[in-house]
Formats: sequence, structure tokens, C-alpha cells
Amino acid sequence: MLKPDTLALTALLALLTALGPLSTDMYLPSLPALGLSLNATTAQVQYTLSAFLAGFAGGQILWGPLADRRGRKPILMAGLAIYCFASLACAVAASIEVLTVARFFQAFGAAAPIVLARSVARDLYEGDRAGQELARMGSFMGLVPAVAPVLGGVLELFFGWRATFFASLLFGLAAGLLVRFGLPETIKTRVTEPLTPGRILSGFAGVWASPVYRPHAVLVCLTYGGLFAFISGSSFVLQSIYGLSVILYGIAFGLCAAAYVVGTLIGQRVVRRIGIAGAIRWGAVLLAAGGLLMIAGLASGIGHPAEIVAPMMLYMVGVGIGLPQTQAGALMPFPDRAGTASSLTGFLQMTFGACVGIGVGHQIGATAWPLVAVIAAMGVAALVVERVSRKARGV
Repeated sequence: MLKPDTLALTALLALLTALGPLSTDMYLPSLPALGLSLNATTAQVQYTLSAFLAGFAGGQILWGPLADRRGRKPILMAGLAIYCFASLACAVAASIEVLTVARFFQAFGAAAPIVLARSVARDLYEGDRAGQELARMGSFMGLVPAVAPVLGGVLELFFGWRATFFASLLFGLAAGLLVRFGLPETIKTRVTEPLTPGRILSGFAGVWASPVYRPHAVLVCLTYGGLFAFISGSSFVLQSIYGLSVILYGIAFGLCAAAYVVGTLIGQRVVRRIGIAGAIRWGAVLLAAGGLLMIAGLASGIGHPAEIVAPMMLYMVGVGIGLPQTQAGALMPFPDRAGTASSLTGFLQMTFGACVGIGVGHQIGATAWPLVAVIAAMGVAALVVERVSRKARGV
């Protein structure tokens, strides 16, 4: 079994958190072709993304409280099994409706690894060390969305969109083997209360009641809202409006993912010097700066994809610096309920992202303004919340 404070354990936890982004980012270059293949509209194709987030949100309601009672490892294995079966269903789907339902269950299963990887980190580490570990996980995880769109573009070009889901299946099977033989059980004290809807809701209410938790959770949602707006709308904007090929789009998306990795590497260093609160502050500044620069670039009328991609890279550096620290800050008050706190944070994050994705999908047309406006609004709102919530967060 892998030991704490080792690169191997961090890499495994990062792989688990990467299943969700992998399942989304790898098929982004295929979205226009997928719509043509299944005779679906742009809005219907967008629903497969929003359904994924809805499944992610629903899964996080269940997996965290279950793992607080049953342990991390068996719940992880159950989630990965659902993920693998649903990935196979996606690969053979004959209609957009079937694909949308299968995506929901794929995300429901993928929610377990991401919730419980964060819970394992909280089980093993305290304070700034937990934030540092989440940032390290983010550095590894960020490599996946950097590579996934390029891989998805290649698979789409040579084998069609279904190949991306067969690839997801293989990744899920590999993760299951690594968890089975490499991950130790990390939970220290199991919750003994029976798992009922009332208990789940009361547990979430107790987490939400924390004045430290609430602003961190809001910052997580705003940060992810801008990120998912880009995930949801970038393939249509950059391919249909700016004319990028599937390969060039994958490269553009990969640059943004690489910027996220840079942000996590910076975050690991700055959190040691200025703490979680300082890292969150600088992350919010970069989110707002990236969004406002994107507005300025689009308003300039240059008409080059760099006016979207370059500011988004700055935004993604802010995500890499701030998001792991806001997630760690949300979990810190709950050493005995890390699974529940992680579940609620993930549920709020994914629900908010799904709503943003649906809104962007319905508004995208002949211009990039709907996408740009949402990203900028999320960045500026995050900066405002960071400023006004400092006292509540104990800064």
C-alpha cells in the first residue's frame, strides 16, 4: 500500500480527481461532430455537458456521507464500477437522449473519486499542508486536461467520437486496479449514525452553518463557474466562430490547461509563504483580470482566437492558485466530517456549473460575447466576494 507524504500517493489521488475533467475535456473537440452524427442541435449537445454536471452534483450528495460511514476505499470501488459501465453505455449510444442519460450516470460514478480523493487528503493532512497537497494533486491533475483535448481530437479525427468514451472506460478500469491494490483505508473515525435523507440533510446543514465554510464554498462556485463556461462554450466559439480545426482547438484548450498547471505550481509555493488566505486573494485578482482582459480583447475587434485564449490562460492561472486553497479552506473546520463537507462543496460547485453551462449553451450564437460576459462576471464576482468575506474567513 502507498504511504502518506509520497509522490506515488499524490499521483494516485490526482488520477482519481482527473477522471471527471478527463470525461469532459476529451470529448470537447467532438461536440460539433457528435451533434451531426446523432442529428442533435447545439443546445441538445450542451445538455450532455450539463447532464454530466448534474450527475456529478447528485453523486456528491451520496458518496461523501456514505464514505464517512463505510470507509473511503469500498465506496471508491463502487463509484468506479458505475463510471466504467456508464462509459461503455456512452460509447454505444444510438441517440442524443441515450447519450445524455449515460453521461449522467458516468458523472454519478466519477463523483466518488473526486470527492473521496479530497477526503483522503483531509484525512491525512492538516492546515496549510492540506492546501499544499490539494495543489500538488492539482498539478498532476492539470496535465490531464492539457492532454485530453488533443487526444480527443486525434481519436475523433481517426476513429470518431465514440472512441473517446472507450478511452474513458480504459482509464476507469486502470484507476480501479490502482485503488484496489495501492490505496490504503485512511478514515480514522467512522460515523455510526444510520444514513437517512434526514441525516444527510442535517449533516449538510451543519456544514453550511459554519461562517468559515460559506464564503469558501461561494468562491469555489464562482471560480468553477467561469471555468465551466469556457468548457461548455469554447468548442463552439473557437471552432464555429473563429474557425479552428479539432486539432487546433485541442491545442488551444491544452494551453489553458497548462496555464492551470502553472497556477497550481505557483500555489504550492505561495501557500507556504502567505498561507491559504493569501493564495486565495491572488487567485481572485487573476480571475478578475483574465475576465476583464477578455472583454477588452473581444471589444477590440481583432477577430483572432488569441483574444479569447490568452486572457483565459490568465484566468486559469488564477484557478490553479486559488481553487485548491478555497477547497481546502472549506474542509478545514470539519476534520471528522471531511466526506460530508467535500460532498456539499462538490454539489454546490457542480450545480452552479451546470446552471452556467445551460445558460451559455442557450445564448451562444454568432458572437463570443455570451461566453466572454459570463467568464468576466464570474471573475469579478470572485474578487468582490474575496474582499468582503475576509473577516468571516478569519483573515
